Amino acid sequence: MTAPRARAAAVAGCLALTALGANACESPSPARPEKPSVATSARNAGGMGALTAAAKREGMLRAIALPRDWANYGGLIDGFEKKYGIKVTVDDPLAHSEDELDTVRRSGKRPTAPDVIDVGDTFARAGARQRLLAPYRVAAFDSIPGDQKDRKARWVNNYGGYISIGCDANRVKPCPETFADLLKPGFKGKVALEGDPTRANSAFAAVYAAALANGGSFDDIRPGLDFFAELKKRGNFNPVASSAAAVADGRTPIAINWDYLNLGYADRLRGNGVNWRVAIPFDGSFAQYYAQAVNKNAPHPAAARLWQEYLFSVEGQNLRLYGYARPVLMDVMKRDGTLDEAAAAQLPTVEGTPRFPTDAQLEKAKETVARGWAKAVSG
Repeated sequence: MTAPRARAAAVAGCLALTALGANACESPSPARPEKPSVATSARNAGGMGALTAAAKREGMLRAIALPRDWANYGGLIDGFEKKYGIKVTVDDPLAHSEDELDTVRRSGKRPTAPDVIDVGDTFARAGARQRLLAPYRVAAFDSIPGDQKDRKARWVNNYGGYISIGCDANRVKPCPETFADLLKPGFKGKVALEGDPTRANSAFAAVYAAALANGGSFDDIRPGLDFFAELKKRGNFNPVASSAAAVADGRTPIAINWDYLNLGYADRLRGNGVNWRVAIPFDGSFAQYYAQAVNKNAPHPAAARLWQEYLFSVEGQNLRLYGYARPVLMDVMKRDGTLDEAAAAQLPTVEGTPRFPTDAQLEKAKETVARGWAKAVSG
C-alpha cells in the first residue's frame, strides 16, 4: 500500500507545545541564556526563537547513517530544510549504530564531526556511558515514557517498530511467517539480516526476537544465537546484508528487519515488479525504539538541538508515520487530537502491549551476542 501523503496536523502556539509537555511556554527564558553548545533545553538557550536564530546562523546540520528510506528520513530532512533553511548533509548513510559511535569518538572536535546521531537505544546507552553525548531536554521530554529516555536527557527514543519477516513472493513460495518457518528446507541461502548484530541494532533485535521464539527471554538471548547457528547449519542463512537494492535484485529474497523498513520496500519496489510480503512473526514478537542524541562536540550545536525539537514536534512525529514507523509520542498525540489518524491506520496490527528489556538485560544480551555471533554463523 502506498504511504499516505496527508499533511501533518498542526496546533498553533503554546497549546500545541503544552500538549507535548513543553516547558517553553510555562515560564520566561533565563536572563542570561546559555550558549547553544552547552544549552540543555530551548528555554536554557533563550527560547525557541533564539535557538532557531542561532541555528540559522550556523546554516548547516551534519548527520550520519540516515538513509532517506529509513523511517521517512527523506521527508524529515526535506521538511527541516524547508522550514528553517538549514542544509542537512548525511555522511555514510548506510552505516550502523556502532559505526556512528565510532565516528563520534574518532572525530573529536573536528568540524566534520556528526552533530547528531540516530542509534538503537542499546547503543545510545553505550554512548552515554562513554560521555559522547550532550544532555538536551526537548520540549516534549516530560511526555515521553520513562523507559524510552535517559533520565539525564543524553538520549531520547523517537520512533520504533517490530521485527518482521519480508519475503519476495515471486521468488519464494510459500513465504515464511514465523521463525519456525525459516528453518524449513525450502529456504536454503535465502534468509538475511540487515547487518552484523554486533554493530547493527536491527540485526541485534532480530537475534532477540529469535530468542523469544525459541524459549529464550529478555534475560537469555542465547537461544537466538542457537537459532541462527541452526539456520547456518541447514544452509538457510544468507550473509548478504539486506537493503532496498539487495531486495530489488533478489540477493536477499527473505529479510528479517524492522516492519517499517520491510513495508517501505513493499511500497517502493512494487513498480519494479517485486511482490514483497511482510509478516510480524507471532512466535517472536519484539519491539524496540531508536534514540536521538546530540554529539557533545557538535560543530553546529544550535542546529543539532533544533533538529531534536523538530523530530519530537507534532510535524516530525507525524512524518514518522508516513514511513510506517511508530512515533514515541503516538499515544499522547492520539489523546490530544494531533495524530494523523489516516497515517496511523496504515500500521500493521500487532496483538498485545509491547514489552521492553531493561538496561541491565540489554547490556547482558549485547555482551552475549558480541561474544557468540561469529561462532554461531562461522563455517
